[in-house]
Amino acid sequence: MSKSITFKVQPGGTLHGEVRVPGDKSISHRSIMLGSLADGTTHVTGFLEAEDALATLQAFRDMGVAIEGPENGQVTIHGVGKHGLKAPARDLYLGNSGTSMRLLSGLLAGQAFDSVLTGDKSLSGRPMKRVTAPLAAMGADIKTTEQGTAPLRIFGRAGQLKGIDYTMPMASAQVKSCLLLAGMYAQGETSVTEPAPTRDHTERMLAGFAYPVRRQDNIAKDGVYAADLLGAGAAKVTITAEGQLKATDIDVPSDISSAAFFLVGASIAPGSDVLLKHVGINPTRTGVIDILKLMGANIEILNQREVGGEPVADLHVVYSPLKGIDIPEALVPLAIDEFPVLFVAAACAEGQTRLTGAEELRVKESDRIQVMADGLQILGVSAEPTADGMIIQGGTIGGGEIISHGDHRIAMSFAIAALRASAPITIHDCENVNTSFPGFKTLAQQLGLSIAEEIL
Repeated sequence: MSKSITFKVQPGGTLHGEVRVPGDKSISHRSIMLGSLADGTTHVTGFLEAEDALATLQAFRDMGVAIEGPENGQVTIHGVGKHGLKAPARDLYLGNSGTSMRLLSGLLAGQAFDSVLTGDKSLSGRPMKRVTAPLAAMGADIKTTEQGTAPLRIFGRAGQLKGIDYTMPMASAQVKSCLLLAGMYAQGETSVTEPAPTRDHTERMLAGFAYPVRRQDNIAKDGVYAADLLGAGAAKVTITAEGQLKATDIDVPSDISSAAFFLVGASIAPGSDVLLKHVGINPTRTGVIDILKLMGANIEILNQREVGGEPVADLHVVYSPLKGIDIPEALVPLAIDEFPVLFVAAACAEGQTRLTGAEELRVKESDRIQVMADGLQILGVSAEPTADGMIIQGGTIGGGEIISHGDHRIAMSFAIAALRASAPITIHDCENVNTSFPGFKTLAQQLGLSIAEEIL
């Protein structure tokens, strides 16, 4: 029986203290995938023990990889090598995880066995043609529903994939990563050109596992990914099948997408002062910091360092009155997962905030533009959805009942909105918060949010 979880959040309050939020979901996924394909044993610390990342871990266990843990964020992966995966005895069920499904479709297209990828109702409604179409151009054989959705039936084409030079119609790290993983099994070069920078964890981690990857036609010394080549505008990443993955140790930084809830919370609640420790500040993920700073947020980046090829820092945020802005479109791909809570920041800002160029938000775990607009309107906020964004007039936030549509980021965003609300906010359908942020309620309470959970 599936349980139904409702958040009940009391209005007002301030956030105080220091916390380390759970590990980065994107990096946790990739650590399992590349660790499984590596020669040798990979040790991971800081692994996100949440449903999405655990779905990836289970999929690789189902393909014959011995994985110990996770226990307190520690995972040991006994890699089987690039060609060592075995045919799963059953369909690979990936729950709510779009990252798992899209990346695995590329990885499995070049295997010597067939596989089927399935997911929950939400994942089964998300578009997969964006990966299956370019994979088909590489020679992959993948069947979807008529609507181009899961389940994905993948017929292994070992040795038959051919590299392509693909220009993505939209900036998507999942599409880029899918094609790079397929390119590890394809004849010749596989190149992906992105119209705007997207998160580059796959390239960085491939380099960490000593697999050669080239970016913007510049090969870094010894095949190591050169992060400093990442600039504004289009970038091209190239990979071939000529390489092996060598096991390594990975320390997963805290997820900036999870930290974002408290960055916004402390920015909107007068008197707040929060320190978020060991947060990943990969330049392809820091759009939320840049946008909040443009709105007038007081965020300091302290103790910057590099851990396993990923930049990490402590983020100190103190309350500061926010003002509405036109969000620069160049920052949109760098903050795509953080917009639900950024809409809450906009609702608390003085004046108008306008978002454009974010049509991708309509095909996430929910239609995040429509669902956030509906919820903000219920709370008395002027929020007008547009085809590719939203126009929000900042003002006061009231109370009310919100349906999160099973979307973890929607649920957590409205919980944070209560810090500025004039009456309680009840949020239904919060089960999926565990897909990305286990322990959200406990950490939020620890910092000062008055949130309770009702399980039916």
